[in-house]
Parts: sequence; C-alpha cells; structure tokens
Amino acid sequence: MPKPRAVQYNSLSVCPEPKGKKLLYCPFCNHKDSRVLESRLTAENSSVRRRRECEACLKRFTTYERAETIQLLVIKSSGSREPYTKEKLRDGVSRACAKTMVTAEDIDNLVDSVEGELAGAAKREVMSSALGDLVLLRLRTLNEVAYVRFASVYKAFQSIEDFIDELNHLKVNR
Repeated sequence: MPKPRAVQYNSLSVCPEPKGKKLLYCPFCNHKDSRVLESRLTAENSSVRRRRECEACLKRFTTYERAETIQLLVIKSSGSREPYTKEKLRDGVSRACAKTMVTAEDIDNLVDSVEGELAGAAKREVMSSALGDLVLLRLRTLNEVAYVRFASVYKAFQSIEDFIDELNHLKVNR
C-alpha cells in the first residue's frame, strides 16, 4: 500500500489515516514518528507549544496544539442573534448579587458552571431563555435575594404581584 501524501500546514504535516485518526509527519522527511522534546504553554495560555525531533532525520520542528472553539450564539426573544460573551453574563449576575454575601469567586464559579453546561450540550446556538434558566437554577441555591433580583430582570416583572408570585414560588420550592 503506498504511503499517503502529507499536507503541509505551516510547520505541521498532517496526514489523515483510514480510521479518521491524524498523524503528525515530519515536515522535512515525511516520517510519521517524532518524539516530543519539550512542551510548554504559550504566553497567552491559548495553546501548547511542542518542540519535536524526527526519529528518522533527527531534524527538529515546532508544533502548536490549540483547542478548537466554536462561537456560541445567543438567540434573543426578538429572534435576533448575538455572540455569547462571558463578560455580559458575569455583569448581569454581578448586578443581581450586589450588596449580598456572594463573593466574586462565587460569581466566577457560577458563570464557569453555566459555560461548562453549555459546552457539554455542544450546540452552536442557545436561547436566551435557556441561558437565563441556567443562571436562575444556580442563583436559587447560591443566594435567594440575588435570585429574585435576577428573575425580576430576566422575567421582566411588571408589578408587585410578579414579585410576590416569584417569592411564593421560591418559598414553596425551598
């Protein structure tokens, strides 16, 4: 069986294998085996830099490993779409948690937890209502006052009855 032809991408030679695996080929001699001499994070911690040495020709080359990120879009109630931003979510939760005992670390953990669940769902788009529900679910156990504040904005309370209904719902589910 002839050796598959490698495709050059910067200093990487990548050749797809029959079972969907990708092997790293030496950019100089096209040999498929190399050993890692050194690995380190890049300055911005966005990728791993690996210094490699080909086992056949002994030449050295550098590769970079990056996580593939997919831009998540939030579908607003109006039907418009906008890119998800962690800062916007953190700001909303922070406003709800103002003057409570909730720490900045608690807020970061909440936002990270929501992002983790979104990443686990592996969807490219999420409804703003689903995003709000994820936050409310976590705020309910974190701080009841912050929960009601966030709910009042998220659910667009129009009257005192809306607050009373939400408080009664919170009290029943306690």
